[in-house]
Amino acid sequence: MRLGINVPLNDADLVMEAERLGFEVAFVPEGFRSDAASALGYLAARTTRIHVASGVFQIPARTAAMTVMTAATLDGLSGGRFRLGLGVSNAFVTEGWHGTPFGRPLARTREYVSIVRAALDGRQVDHKGEHLQVPLRGGRGTGFRLHATLVSPRIPIYLAAVGPRGLELAGEISDGWFGVFSSPERVAEAVGHMEAGRLRGDLAGEPFEVIPSVSIAVDDDLEAAALPVRHHVARFVSLGHRADNFYFRLLERLGHGDAAVEIQDRARAGDAAGAAAAVPFEFVDSTSLLGPPDRVAERMAAYARAGVTTIALSPVDSDPVARRTSLQVAAEAVGLVTPGR
Repeated sequence: MRLGINVPLNDADLVMEAERLGFEVAFVPEGFRSDAASALGYLAARTTRIHVASGVFQIPARTAAMTVMTAATLDGLSGGRFRLGLGVSNAFVTEGWHGTPFGRPLARTREYVSIVRAALDGRQVDHKGEHLQVPLRGGRGTGFRLHATLVSPRIPIYLAAVGPRGLELAGEISDGWFGVFSSPERVAEAVGHMEAGRLRGDLAGEPFEVIPSVSIAVDDDLEAAALPVRHHVARFVSLGHRADNFYFRLLERLGHGDAAVEIQDRARAGDAAGAAAAVPFEFVDSTSLLGPPDRVAERMAAYARAGVTTIALSPVDSDPVARRTSLQVAAEAVGLVTPGR
């Protein structure tokens, strides 16, 4: 199992430490605070070996052609080290931020990836789909074509997915899955759905990345380690109406429906601390790496057994020194470095 890092944008230099420790890839998120492309260009210039990836670009925020141009630029800036992570986002972001309808997100994702694949392969895009038309039907101009030679022979495309149908789609049309809030048990279940998608896409046996995003906090006090993760979970669960929230429904499926309702209710009342406190410790502990180094190592081994190929670690401690300690502990756990190095 290889190591990745989810880059905290208030500590981007942490990527250089991850590179020194032998981490494989650095993922950059985008959301309320920043876009991912700008930070990826910065990190590509500051590093030499570690791969850089969008974790993830929001599909409704960019046309497929713009995503291709951005991917080609980052491929060149990084010397072929870029990986393209894409996510359909959710109704709250799609309709609230970007003014785009959220209906049939999986069908839209399928068409979007088809356009991106065609353009990255050097073909002129001629896509007449139900949701996307490039060029616009009845419009002026010809379909997009990338006039650039890529450094990488094939830029990998990863899809973020939560539900069973999204997981199957990721297996069918992409090179890997980027997951959130996943215990080892849920990873193993997700792998089954993605294998079904691989069969449907006639890709059984082809390489495929299984990449859960996992919070890490090295601390003997489990409750203290869990606190920032609780806040992180509460932010996702409280986004938008519960009927359209993937993360709300995930908690429901795992038997935490009452907690999900309380999280949303408290968040809407402006009680962020109360919303975080309502996140079940059991959920946080099962989907994170919390505790002393030996406990963290045991949990990492469980993820590897579940089928994880790369684990994308999110150091959640507010102390920069503690974040670096978390990376060191993880590197020791998988044998990248010897203890005390």
